[in-house]
Amino acid sequence: MDSEVGVEEEMPSRGSMWEFDQKFDQPMEEEAGQLRNMYREKKFSAVLLLRLAFQSLGVVYGDLGTSPLYVFYNTFPRGIDDPEDVIGALSLIIYSLTLVPLLKYVFVVCRANDNGQGGTFALYSLLCRHAKMKTIPNQHRTDEELTTYSRSTFNEQSFAAKTKRWLERHPSRKNMLLILVLVGTCMVIGDGILTPAISVLSAAGGLKVNSPGISSDVVVVVAVIILVALFSMQHYGTDKVGWLFAPIVLLWFIVIGSIGIYNICKYDRRVLRAISPVYMWRYFKKLGRDGWTSLGGIMLCITGTEALFADLGHFPLSAIQIAFTVVVFPCLILAYSGQAAYLTKHKDHVIDAFYQSIPDTVYWPVFIIATLAAIVASQATISATFSIIKQALALGCFPRVKVVHTSKKFLGQIYIPDINWILMILCIAVTAGFKNQSQIGNAYGTAVVIVMLVTTLLMILIMIMVWHCHWILVLVFTGLSLFVEGTYFSAVLFKVNQGGWVPLVIAAGFLLIMYVWHYGTVKRYEFEMHSKVSMAWILGLGPSLGLVRVPGIGLVYTELASGVPHIFSHFITNLPAIHSVVVFVCMKYLPVYTVPEEERFLVKRIGPKSFHMFRSVVRYGYKDLHKKDDDFEKKLFDNLFLFVRLESMMEGCSDSEDYSIYGQQTQRSREALLQANNGGTSTSYGMDQTISSVESIIPVKSPLQAYNTTSSSGQMSSQTASDELEFLNTCREAGVVHILGNTVVRARRDSRFYKKIAVDYIYAFLRKICRENSVIFNVPHESLLNVGQIFSV
Repeated sequence: MDSEVGVEEEMPSRGSMWEFDQKFDQPMEEEAGQLRNMYREKKFSAVLLLRLAFQSLGVVYGDLGTSPLYVFYNTFPRGIDDPEDVIGALSLIIYSLTLVPLLKYVFVVCRANDNGQGGTFALYSLLCRHAKMKTIPNQHRTDEELTTYSRSTFNEQSFAAKTKRWLERHPSRKNMLLILVLVGTCMVIGDGILTPAISVLSAAGGLKVNSPGISSDVVVVVAVIILVALFSMQHYGTDKVGWLFAPIVLLWFIVIGSIGIYNICKYDRRVLRAISPVYMWRYFKKLGRDGWTSLGGIMLCITGTEALFADLGHFPLSAIQIAFTVVVFPCLILAYSGQAAYLTKHKDHVIDAFYQSIPDTVYWPVFIIATLAAIVASQATISATFSIIKQALALGCFPRVKVVHTSKKFLGQIYIPDINWILMILCIAVTAGFKNQSQIGNAYGTAVVIVMLVTTLLMILIMIMVWHCHWILVLVFTGLSLFVEGTYFSAVLFKVNQGGWVPLVIAAGFLLIMYVWHYGTVKRYEFEMHSKVSMAWILGLGPSLGLVRVPGIGLVYTELASGVPHIFSHFITNLPAIHSVVVFVCMKYLPVYTVPEEERFLVKRIGPKSFHMFRSVVRYGYKDLHKKDDDFEKKLFDNLFLFVRLESMMEGCSDSEDYSIYGQQTQRSREALLQANNGGTSTSYGMDQTISSVESIIPVKSPLQAYNTTSSSGQMSSQTASDELEFLNTCREAGVVHILGNTVVRARRDSRFYKKIAVDYIYAFLRKICRENSVIFNVPHESLLNVGQIFSV
């Protein structure tokens, strides 16, 4: 018997079922090919590309474009002693803009996108697809068949394969990579606090320049009022006012470029000598340590560079490259050169170098444009913070918060009320607490350089494991990036006590919250995995599960993508009845930016048909809209009904004893299942043989898969399917009940004190204040059942 089955497994029969499989798969292959083409970068006409490049100015370059408001003041907070120092600083600014935004990001880092999506999480998702780096092991082989789950293959003896095995070998390395990503994420959140503070405060400082009688406190009050208005308008979303962003930022770049040309021609054309790197050497040789620490101010010229990468999903890479090389880069160079030319003749005006260098005739129009540009820059950074927190939610690294989608056309435009008000309070505290650009600039520089270092470290792994670059290229990229960013990092360390501690404290707070929440999430998942119910036990209960089956459908929400969760056994142990149909619903996020609607649902049957038990795995990407509403429930049942039709159609068309591609039961598993139904409690060996085969998986992709067969066996299967569909409809009309688990995590008595603090206090507090699953899933209270359980870690 066993030997015969072994032969069947090694040499599956290729009857008409195999031929049917080939025909059945052909349209799906075409459909998959079309889907893959949808997620590749499209070819754009020249006119459309220019229009997209114009639109990218308002979204991507606002933060980078407002840097001229405060760079020279933060570079020379004690004043300028020698005009030659200004030329040396300008030379450093020119080469910083060239090496970091232009060469590193625009032409290298932006290519490391996840199907057009950029940012820290995009790099992490690429690494998770090429190596088993996820700390929550909820992935299934079917996830790798998604059209957006693109990854490259490599030789097992290659350096990429060795790096992959090295990362996968120890869980501590996975945790270190996760912590690295979380550190970068926390620093981006810090940017969301510091960018509005320094941009708006610098723009409002123009009031004091033209009206010297105005005190600094008035400037701070004006800045705070603008910030309150800015954060209060976030719930409208950028879609309603976004059409203004690009014209404002384009006008801003034209203005600062024109003023730069005017100042160069009027004051000192010799500043163009800064193109020579010799002046950088003279700068450091003359100023020594002061010149080195001034790099903390110079590096503010490249703030906002991460937005080039983080906002890549809104526009094609070619449009961003055109906008930067044609408009942003030359205008910034002209703006800084113009300020330098002015400062060579007016050394005492370094505090407000930008506003002092504006011609009197156009002062107030430029002031208005500068204020609007600062608001646009702040808006872009706040929106990026919302996006990064939503991605952290998908990763299981942030407490559940309310996410509002402000646009029906663009799912990436979101608003998170709780985070918005927290950002506003912290931003106002920073603005009112420091009251000057210098200390805020020191804090800003610390956050920016740490994010860049995180991106560089992740890019090294991307170049090795994803791009398979030659080790020489990896070494060159690593050496240049770490040299530049390490130099800046060493400079900002001198200013930690002068405001640079702010982003470190903010990041430490968010990192503690995110890591503790992720730790609790992982432990909760591990508990569910280790305590899940065996299939043998379920089959032993019989079709009625040993209970009264009442009319209706029970949706049991679980984090498990396979197996029966412990909450189900806990439920049926304490209650004498269960619904006629039970569906285990698992919602999980994958390391992809989106899961197409056609591939979102996986449906499988648990046990024999008489049990009426199913599992539906609903898969999302980190950018997808996750909202439990009537439309979701309708799609869930539509896919469940389609599964029943597909299953009967597959059975009706088969004349072989092996369902080759859909994992249906072989002859041995059929016999084992028959023994289970007849005997009630057969041997565990027979039950174990059925576990993988009874849970038959059929990915539901498209209604095109369902069609009527004309064979006699197909007619019988069709009749059976009609009866089951009628039964499911009747149960659905009887009522749908949502069963959610409420798992409480506690530290063991013998745990160390820091673990008790993290689990019993911090994690418990976060669980208490975060949104309930029932609220996120929009479950009516009259249809909700909570099943509580406690476990210790």
